[in-house]
Amino acid sequence: MTLFDQVNEDIKAAMKARDKVRLETLRNIKKVFLEAKTAPGANDELSDEAALKIIQKLAKQGKETAQTYIANSRQDLADDELAQVAVLEEYLPKPLTEAEIEASLRDIIAQTGATGMKDMGRVMGQATKQMAGKAEGGTISAIVKRLLA
Repeated sequence: MTLFDQVNEDIKAAMKARDKVRLETLRNIKKVFLEAKTAPGANDELSDEAALKIIQKLAKQGKETAQTYIANSRQDLADDELAQVAVLEEYLPKPLTEAEIEASLRDIIAQTGATGMKDMGRVMGQATKQMAGKAEGGTISAIVKRLLA
């Protein structure tokens, strides 16, 4: 079952359960999926990889929006946004811990033969491909800088 099909099934389940937050979030995911499927050059297909990227983007936007609400003393709106982010995160792979990221980065550094900061771009290129969806770019970058310094 593709991620698109899973979201459709979960929409039905959320409707039956009368789970308003989950239903709203899943409908938003489906809307963005449909927009991506019908975009020029998409051939009416949406791979699971592309779907995961979309969900990651939506989760990141939701977290940023929640932070903005908190900064403006609107905890009620932030809570709503974070509830939607929680639903989005159910569809994402389990994030790696810092120790797991560091272990993977040590392997990548050994494979690429990186010796200093001048090799950071090469390491980051491989790391972001390998850890796509499992670690944030900022975290990867900080650990790479620390390891290469």
